[in-house]
Amino acid sequence: MSTRIAFLKGHGTENDFVIVPDPDNTVDLSPAAVAALCDRRAGIGGDGLLHVVRSAAHPEARAMAAEAEWFMDYRNGDGSIAEMCGNGVRVFARYLERAGHVSAGDVAVATRGGVKTVHIAKEGDITVGMGRALLPAGDVTVSVGGRSWPARNVNMGNPHAVAFVDDLAHAGDLLTPPPYSPAAAYPDGVNVEFVVDRGPRHVALRVHERGAGETRSCGTGACAVAVAAARRDGADPARTGTPVTYTVDVPGGTLVITERPDGEIEMTGPAVIVAEGVIETEWLENALD
Repeated sequence: MSTRIAFLKGHGTENDFVIVPDPDNTVDLSPAAVAALCDRRAGIGGDGLLHVVRSAAHPEARAMAAEAEWFMDYRNGDGSIAEMCGNGVRVFARYLERAGHVSAGDVAVATRGGVKTVHIAKEGDITVGMGRALLPAGDVTVSVGGRSWPARNVNMGNPHAVAFVDDLAHAGDLLTPPPYSPAAAYPDGVNVEFVVDRGPRHVALRVHERGAGETRSCGTGACAVAVAAARRDGADPARTGTPVTYTVDVPGGTLVITERPDGEIEMTGPAVIVAEGVIETEWLENALD
């Protein structure tokens, strides 16, 4: 490990990330190291970490190297590995543009949830092709305090439970994972979204992200919510033959989600790089003692 590790800090609708550029995959980022870096008091602070690696240099991404030069090796704030992060992909693409690795236009990014197509507008927001949602069968229930709600099981490359509620305050503090049943529905844990209506095809959410707690935004969660809302509203594009778009308010801003008749989902929103610097490896080593 070198004496210093470069990093940047970025966010997408206030879902924030530590970014570690490491094209050749030489930086050892153990779960404990990631958790230390994401610590908001003793580290840099972030909901997660974006490890930027060339696909050909990472064993989990080599098979995707022909389609996508860059791999988003995403980690949750507690150091655990996640399949996909929608806000993270936008920030990842913004970093690639800033570093001169890509230009405005279409960019392919490899993730554990597959290769994602990203469109970087010359000015403004970034659109991510999020793939298709899977809707596993079976009833799911989530609970907070003495309340329980039925939830829609939606998989966006990572698992979600979407519950429609009357008031976002019913979600409680979301510091701990909301209980759910049956446990077999989510053997590796789940992201839980609590949703209220704001208007026609306009909803708002709060989310507990597995491995991070409540976050200011969740891109895959916003997609899952839009899919669940469309099914609830009888607007399944596969049946109507017409794309459906939902505006999804998150605590950190607004995302626009479109689902097409072929099932493909696009998410559009901002991505911002706010700082860059270096990590002192002596600090990191001490933090792991």
